[in-house]
Amino acid sequence: MEREEILKVLLDWNFWKKDLDCGIEREEYIKKAFSFLEANMIVSIIGVRRSGKSMLMKQIAKKLMEKGIANKNEILIINFEDKRIVGNNSELIGEFFNTYIQEMKPTRKPILFLDEIHRIAGWEKWARTYHELNKAKIFVSGSTSQLMKGELASLLTGRHLDIVVFPLSFKEFIKFKNLQIKDKLDAIAKENEIKALLTEYLRFGGFPEVALAKDEEVKKNILLTYFDDIISKDVAERYKIREVEKLRTLAKFYLSNISSPITFSSLEDLVKINSVTIERFSSFLEEAFLIFFTKIFHPSVKKQEKVARKVYSIDVGLSNVVGFRLEESIGKLMENVVAIELKRRDPFSQFYYWKEYGKAEGDEVDFVIRENFTTKQLIQVTYASSKEKVEKREIEALIKASEALECNNLLVITWDYEDEVKINNKKIKFLPLWMWLLDLKF
Repeated sequence: MEREEILKVLLDWNFWKKDLDCGIEREEYIKKAFSFLEANMIVSIIGVRRSGKSMLMKQIAKKLMEKGIANKNEILIINFEDKRIVGNNSELIGEFFNTYIQEMKPTRKPILFLDEIHRIAGWEKWARTYHELNKAKIFVSGSTSQLMKGELASLLTGRHLDIVVFPLSFKEFIKFKNLQIKDKLDAIAKENEIKALLTEYLRFGGFPEVALAKDEEVKKNILLTYFDDIISKDVAERYKIREVEKLRTLAKFYLSNISSPITFSSLEDLVKINSVTIERFSSFLEEAFLIFFTKIFHPSVKKQEKVARKVYSIDVGLSNVVGFRLEESIGKLMENVVAIELKRRDPFSQFYYWKEYGKAEGDEVDFVIRENFTTKQLIQVTYASSKEKVEKREIEALIKASEALECNNLLVITWDYEDEVKINNKKIKFLPLWMWLLDLKF
């Protein structure tokens, strides 16, 4: 690209000559980014498309300037999804960087934000070289979990840190809706407003642009566009898949059957491809952050792999708009939201579902939270508003799993019932979903 063309692109993405719209701050991610910045490592920001990674990069850059850590001339932002950028090899990054150095003449080590970097072939070598030569501090972002699992990861073992960005948490969602919750009493006083927003959250999910849209049809159209872009750009194009319609059918099936157990072999007739290809396509959808799976908890890894796994959507809004369910199940939406929140609180943690192994039908617990080879907590999710409406089998399953896994931290997440009761000498806490999501230590 010519120097003038490069400058035109960079001027639109940087703070050099103007203020940029940075949206509503996502404080937890910014805080994590600053803690990572202190380490001499490349920071990768990964997550599903349109979850707010580009905006987060601008927020981090702005905060760096506000804190006096860097001035505007010492920050370079490049968004590689800009359609004016011609080329996709790593030499292009060098052209942009050299043009920036010549034009802005930073006096201290610059901070680079390379957005959607996975679109550039061989970017790993460039980033590795500039990192090792101490020429810049580097942030990279991408819409695939494979971003840091290629050459850079193998050559820089222990030299990069990952920030996984999700669509808005419910805490963030109510902030985007201008509802401020200061403490527990404030939350109780505004309970009706919170529940109304939770209903909207369960219907349209937490993508920032969707949350800010006013019209329901606009929200739906945005979500449909996101789905199409994820399938076409983040999966089909990236992995060179020809059978795009079969991929799309598989993705729609998953979004239509959230919080449900599936096996790859059972989908062969639906998708018209073999189970090996279904498993491969499923891994691509998971790497693009569209879906994720949980496995049954069993001491035997082989048996974990053999039994059906449960599928969840990265955002229930996508599931509601794209999926083809005949009827809405609030309970399944609630369970999916809990699964997302568990991943958000610890993106690299392991959680499972529990069921008596070998039984086609039987007692089941939605979530088994594991930590250091022990069961930390057991969670059931139910659309119930009183103890009487909580199904007996859900409580029996919780108690049975408690005994089998030697765990007494038992939680039932409900729609509108809060209590703590003792059943069969087991203390069980009941907590409404909104309270659990806000995590205000009720």
